[in-house]
Amino acid sequence: MTDMPAPDLKALLPHVVELSVRAGRAILEVYEQTDPGTTYKADDSPLTKADLASHHLLLKGLRELTPDLPMLSEESAVTSYENRLNWERYWLIDPLDGTKEFLKHRDEFTVNVALIESGKPILGVVHAPALDVTYAAARGLGATKQRGQRPAESIHAADYRTGGLKAVVSRSHAGSETEAILRTLGPVESISVGSSLKLCLVADGTAHLYPRLGPTMEWDIAAAQCVVEEAGGSVTDLEGRPLRYNKPALENPHFLVRGAPPVPWPGYLS
Repeated sequence: MTDMPAPDLKALLPHVVELSVRAGRAILEVYEQTDPGTTYKADDSPLTKADLASHHLLLKGLRELTPDLPMLSEESAVTSYENRLNWERYWLIDPLDGTKEFLKHRDEFTVNVALIESGKPILGVVHAPALDVTYAAARGLGATKQRGQRPAESIHAADYRTGGLKAVVSRSHAGSETEAILRTLGPVESISVGSSLKLCLVADGTAHLYPRLGPTMEWDIAAAQCVVEEAGGSVTDLEGRPLRYNKPALENPHFLVRGAPPVPWPGYLS
């Protein structure tokens, strides 16, 4: 893998955006049906026909774009660390992030596609099909937000010092611990959102902070992390270290998403 030429991210990004939008259309076809075909995985998380339709479409499309790159999807068969160990570059996919929001007919679900290189996301697309919004970024190219067919616009993380502090929290997993800690920061306006859109709201300046003190997986946030970082923000663990990908265990540590400059965070939490 290490001898493969580096991809042309500028040329690749529009194709990944188009593919993510196509996956979003497949999701919406199921969204409009009475029965989404829900089953449950071993961890009791829901799986629908929409998850699988998006999964198969993305894998096929990415294989055509980059036939030599491996892929890891939330809906893939488990790939052991021994098999992943030498992956210098690979696709990391969440075909439908926010399945619970999808099942409740809340529109805050996304398609997440990230290209990982040496443990870091270097390209990311987050598409919210029901909202018809797409966030996209690649290393050195900045981050954009596109609504429908309008031209994509550059986005930038916001400075919390220019107005009231705004924090985005999980609609389903915020928890009393997060709320208690936010109170230590003084007056904070909280915005509740589902899926990886939480990170994207920091990237586009809607919010300044997203603390995640609960469980997530690598595919949940990789694409959005690239968007945040290219918008000038940061995604770190509670000690300020950048998150890494393709770890032996695919769970993320607790993490912080912050704008620019980063919102001060109580040191004792680390």
